[in-house]
Amino acid sequence: MSASTAQKNRVRTFIADRRGIERSRGDQILRALCLAAGLLTAAVLVEIGYQVISGAAPAISKFGLGFLWHADWAPNLNHFGAGVMLYGTAVTSVIAMLIALPLSIAIALYLALMAPGPVRSVVGPLVEMLAAIPSVILGFWALIYFAPFVHAHLEPFLYNTFGFIPIFGPPQTTGLSIFTAGLILTVMIVPIIASLSRDLFLTVPRELIEGAEALGATRWEVIRGVVLPSTISGVAAATTLGLGRALGESIAVLSVIGTAAQIHKSVFETGNTLAARIANDIQYPVSGLQINSIFYLALILLVFGIVTNLMARAVARRYDINRAF
Repeated sequence: MSASTAQKNRVRTFIADRRGIERSRGDQILRALCLAAGLLTAAVLVEIGYQVISGAAPAISKFGLGFLWHADWAPNLNHFGAGVMLYGTAVTSVIAMLIALPLSIAIALYLALMAPGPVRSVVGPLVEMLAAIPSVILGFWALIYFAPFVHAHLEPFLYNTFGFIPIFGPPQTTGLSIFTAGLILTVMIVPIIASLSRDLFLTVPRELIEGAEALGATRWEVIRGVVLPSTISGVAAATTLGLGRALGESIAVLSVIGTAAQIHKSVFETGNTLAARIANDIQYPVSGLQINSIFYLALILLVFGIVTNLMARAVARRYDINRAF
């Protein structure tokens, strides 16, 4: 081996070692940044939880678990309970999810598998832009235009058709109701679930879809047997994200729910939610106990958020395991 060849080999070895060191250093920096970001997120969550629990502690000591089902909320008398808000949160979220979930999946399937290219390029961004509208704008629009429309058309139709069911009672005079709040929540969560589900459906390998079609499967059989089973865990996560938005929305719901202080059977009556009550009362509290009770509501909402996310992870893990076998 000549001297020049040996020199070239030494140079190559030096460059390779140098690149290896730089790559290792880059990996270490990236790992440290990711670790710092994860620790920062965990620290913020712990701090939020600590502050909420600390603020709620006096109310927890005074009311205990009875706070969850007591319906009174009278700041001047220091009577506080979350029953009305829990009922309103549950009913508005159920209404929103019952309407939004099938509608969102239908939109996502159409955009991912059925829509022509020009239609997809126009409708897709419009759906995503709907999620970018501030909640205060949606609340203002719902208060001025949507609530009167619901009162004049939807509520009479539902009452005349399903009035034998107690939840569809006689329409009220304003259109401000739990039903209207559920509908406005539907508008807010449809673009979230639809956009995420569309992206998931687009990740299904085209070979699987074409193979199923080549075997004689109809479009519905392809969706039911190939597309949905392949993406069910992701759709569950998207649905949970939409549910979290429904549970925690305050301004838009506060604009149209009517802030009632009692539980009504009919969804056409006014109501209240946890987030709406927090947003409404935190501005002008009349006592320290009221502030502590608001923190108690926030703690309940925080627990709801954690539980729904854990449930979604459990569902996603179960479907992933079943699909693996």
